[in-house]
Amino acid sequence: MNIRRRLIPTAALAALSLTAVSACSSDSTSTGNASNAGSGGTAGTAESTDKFDVVASFYPMQFLAEQIGGDHVNVTSLTQPGQEPHDLELSTKQTAELGEADAILYLKTLQPAVDEAVAQTDVKTKIDAATLTKLEDHGDVEHEHAGEEEHAGEEEHAESGEEEHALDPHVWLDPVKYAEVASGVGAAFEKADPDHAADYRKNTEDLVKKLDALNTAYTEGLQNTTTKVFFTNHAAFGYLAERYGLTQEAISGLDPESEPSPARIKELQDEAKADGVTTVFYETLVSDKTAKTLAKDAGLKTDVLDPLEGITDKSKGDDYFQVMESNLKALRTALGAK
Repeated sequence: MNIRRRLIPTAALAALSLTAVSACSSDSTSTGNASNAGSGGTAGTAESTDKFDVVASFYPMQFLAEQIGGDHVNVTSLTQPGQEPHDLELSTKQTAELGEADAILYLKTLQPAVDEAVAQTDVKTKIDAATLTKLEDHGDVEHEHAGEEEHAGEEEHAESGEEEHALDPHVWLDPVKYAEVASGVGAAFEKADPDHAADYRKNTEDLVKKLDALNTAYTEGLQNTTTKVFFTNHAAFGYLAERYGLTQEAISGLDPESEPSPARIKELQDEAKADGVTTVFYETLVSDKTAKTLAKDAGLKTDVLDPLEGITDKSKGDDYFQVMESNLKALRTALGAK
């Protein structure tokens, strides 16, 4: 499979101003009783409470549940702060206690262990974020440079009709798609907990407005740049690049732990010169070694572009909106925004 990079037109401007984005950063406090949520952010404390108990698979799902649920929900996360979510393995206790939740909010295909555990529970309200927006195939660069055996395996897999592996799950990095997911989650909460439906609806509307404002900030902030190409550690930013007319070039593929081939590194070095790339981005939850080596060899700068798979003390912000604003600032600098 020979996947080439592509430029995609910028999305339409949202109607709201940037000022609404700044106002949102103080709204992102965790909800629910601290004794139930737990400092580790796992579902190990997901016993029933007098609130609407939601188990979220990882941070972007947890953030939606907290923002939409407000005071009516108790939210726990299966992925601990600082833990890379892609390869999450659940404990027996976590798997068993999933069944005690009122609702499970997850993103199918991102965490296979979670998908398997959710399928085995009889929880009535299972909310798969992947069904609330359209997942797309942005191309996995690690496949482009893979050996013949891997290509043969991919062809076999495709012939069997199982193509989900090619779909990019990182929808939360596109504010427009994340807003679509938020609307679906809000509707699911309303249905599952009708006593608080009005509050869920209002909270969802407020969150969508903030995401609309964030979309406007990105659209305007990335409209005029010296280059449209950025290098990143793994292919998490395909939706963001598509939305704002940029080109993501990932060192690795959709899997942040995969190692790039020498041919891929050479290709990126050549492309940096051709496209005026100034910066190699790395992230907070995986090793920055390869990104920094590439940058050193190619004479480029490095900076953080956070895929927001978890919030840690290394994150440039305390919540989704703050980190996305930091990402926008980093992109504007790297791309030479005017």
